[in-house]
Amino acid sequence: MSETRSSSRLANLWDDAKAAAMNEPQRLLYRSNLLGSDKRITNFGGGNTSAKVMEKDPLTGAMVEVLWVKGSGGDVGTIKLDGFSTLYQDKLNGLKQIYRGVEFEDEMVGYLPHCTFNLNPRAASIDTPLHAYVPKKHVDHMHPDAIIAIAASKNSRELTRAIFGGEIGWLPWKKPGYELGLCLEKFCLENPDATGVVLESHGLFTWGDTAKDSYETTIRIINRAIEWFEQNTAGKTIFGGVARPTLSATERRTVAARLMPAIRGLISASEPKIGHFDDQNAVLEFVGSNELESLAALGTSCPDHFLRTKIRPLVVDFDPAKPDIDKTLAGLTEAVEEYRKGYAAYYERCKRADSPAIRDPNAVVYLVPGVGMITFAKDKATARISGEFYVNAINVMRGASTVSTYVGLPEQEAFDIEYWLLEEAKLQRMPKPKSLAGRVALVTGGAGGIGKATAARLLREGACVVLADIDQSALEAAEQDLSSAFGKDFVRPVRIDVTSEEQVISGFTQTSVEFGGIDILVSNAGLASSAPIEETTLALWNKNMDILATGYFLVSREAFKLFRTQKIGGNVVFVASKNGLAASPNAAAYCTAKAAEIHLARCLALEGAGEQIRVNVVNPDAVLRGSKIWTGEWKEQRAAAYNMSTDELEEHYRSRSMLKRSVFPEDIAEAIYFFASDMSAKSTGNIINVDAGNAQSFTR
Repeated sequence: MSETRSSSRLANLWDDAKAAAMNEPQRLLYRSNLLGSDKRITNFGGGNTSAKVMEKDPLTGAMVEVLWVKGSGGDVGTIKLDGFSTLYQDKLNGLKQIYRGVEFEDEMVGYLPHCTFNLNPRAASIDTPLHAYVPKKHVDHMHPDAIIAIAASKNSRELTRAIFGGEIGWLPWKKPGYELGLCLEKFCLENPDATGVVLESHGLFTWGDTAKDSYETTIRIINRAIEWFEQNTAGKTIFGGVARPTLSATERRTVAARLMPAIRGLISASEPKIGHFDDQNAVLEFVGSNELESLAALGTSCPDHFLRTKIRPLVVDFDPAKPDIDKTLAGLTEAVEEYRKGYAAYYERCKRADSPAIRDPNAVVYLVPGVGMITFAKDKATARISGEFYVNAINVMRGASTVSTYVGLPEQEAFDIEYWLLEEAKLQRMPKPKSLAGRVALVTGGAGGIGKATAARLLREGACVVLADIDQSALEAAEQDLSSAFGKDFVRPVRIDVTSEEQVISGFTQTSVEFGGIDILVSNAGLASSAPIEETTLALWNKNMDILATGYFLVSREAFKLFRTQKIGGNVVFVASKNGLAASPNAAAYCTAKAAEIHLARCLALEGAGEQIRVNVVNPDAVLRGSKIWTGEWKEQRAAAYNMSTDELEEHYRSRSMLKRSVFPEDIAEAIYFFASDMSAKSTGNIINVDAGNAQSFTR
């Protein structure tokens, strides 16, 4: 029976009417998604669920028991039915006959495919035996902060009994795998009235006869732990009390914007990294505490936490009481190098004869007193999720250190999980990174035709993209479209008027905080105007120069600052125009400003080459479709200049081209991608014309 709780507890979200219309696998899916919807129950990719279901054997027609269990690499919160592995329960039971003991338990993973039911291609996870051998129909394995706080306490066994009595058992630490599955079976057989078990330094197993029973037991047990901790930590000093002040939100982001590109540059030698910044209350409480250094040095406890956050974080030397960011930046190189040495020493202490080679020795988590937490990983989602896992670890340390003594995972055990051969095999099966994975691009004019097409092209290759535009409504629409197509982690909008020095600086600051720095600048913001020289006002002239020359200068200057901070090169692509090379009638202001863009690019190519900063130009011509420029007066003005209707313009431009082809935003995006990628790694100061052929604009 579910216990009644206040609104601060986990809610019982089970809907009998919904569940009644489902079959057993669907109820497993329903239960999984409910449990995964709350990070207090388990984090992304953490935990697993299962159900033992009677199904017709496709070979014999007989009814057989089938284990449905979350497959390898899945996430219970977002899993679909095809994310579950299905295995014959009798074949899983038969594996006991060939098990050769704990020294050989890893080989049992190789037998799991032989137990597959109905040719299901979903690979079974290492946790499959943990579910198979619990003699209950429905099993949940979760990693709730409140339970792991018990599991990571020095006296976790005593705390488990004090909180749950005999209903929930306790098992000592054991690496996930076949042997642990047998230990769980033994516990269940010896304790038939138990509804679950706490695994030391790991998490919680609960079970039930029905999907609803299992779900409600899981919620009830976690709520009981939450309530116990609230009662027993009330009024107590947390993390040894406050040692450092917390900066204001604006100050915190300012510091993060200075630190993140510097850290990113130091750790991106082997592969580019993407950053994530988190300054939620739980983080600020921890990084401002007296016990920050001592607890951080212990590392995390739960294997899922550890795999995401590494052996331990790096605590950045920063004093929020006397903020000196320049001093901190000056000491970063040594701090990062010391962390690498420490990690290499850990590897040497713990490696075994068959251990994989040492991996990236850089920290994942960076804790900044008074400011927050910075995480870096190969992509934004991984960086964000790593941060979420460390917040879980903070919550665990908070509870455990307040009611007992927090105990991290023993170093050798941590190493054996990090460098587990089965984990290494999983890493080797990962798909090859896309060509721009780990890169950050800022695209000005990002909500327009060329800008949005460029953003999509870069996103398709794995880049994170900041859309910068002055048109707020268009910016919001473009961000929504691209986020839906490529994922919210990869896209950020920022409103920038490129003629405003303040807004440009602010936009690059936001980019640093959101992604950690920048690799690619696509300077594309623009306008077009047409008027005979005697009708060209000073205001019109200045507007062209402000946007197309000054604007390009301002964004390039800020990009260069970040490139030089990171010291890992950089890439600037100017979207100029055929008109920068070939004069056009009645467009002196526009053509002159576009020519200025091209010459600015050449100057910057000279300045940046020594630091591997490449600067190149793409010259479009007559890109009518999707372009905001061609929806205004420019279209009428150009039609008038050629003495034709606006409907005739596209055909006019197509016909006048040497190749007799129209030019589209996607064509420009392809050229920009070429310059932004390593395909053009040995090109700088160059121009690509994408104009279907125009002899006047041939470069000389």
